[in-house]
Amino acid sequence: MLRMFSLRGLPWTPDGQQKVQVTVAELESLRSELVEVEEREAYLKAQLEHVDEILRTARLSGYLYIRSRWAALPGEPAVIDDIDIDDWLPRFVVLHGQCLFFYLLSTDLSPQDSTLLADVVEVGSLPEVRREDDEIRYSFYVLTRQGLRFECSSASKLQSQLCCT
Repeated sequence: MLRMFSLRGLPWTPDGQQKVQVTVAELESLRSELVEVEEREAYLKAQLEHVDEILRTARLSGYLYIRSRWAALPGEPAVIDDIDIDDWLPRFVVLHGQCLFFYLLSTDLSPQDSTLLADVVEVGSLPEVRREDDEIRYSFYVLTRQGLRFECSSASKLQSQLCCT
């Protein structure tokens, strides 16, 4: 474990029989670094416990492929059919409390985006998406009152159906 920390200038022998002379300044520096490492460890442990609690109490969590679209404003031309555009990005989605959170990775501590469930006006199915590698993704959408439409897809038909209910 001690080999993880590179203590520059201090010789290291596995048997521990060699004596090392350390100045008071070097000793204080090592103590200071140790305190900083312990504080960082406590901080990260608290963050991990917080994320763990959120995931344990979440009603839904998992990776989905997501893309977002805005509804056409009054007077704008209709949105083009972009079914052939492959701009789906994997996101870790968490439904917790009254909010839907979108994370880049499941290990991220802060979401990239979020939507209140009160802002969701419609949830529905979309046609299946067939990828270039012949993988089928089952799709659905979430429409907000602001006109933002999250299109979501998953290789799991069950996961897609659960999200629509």
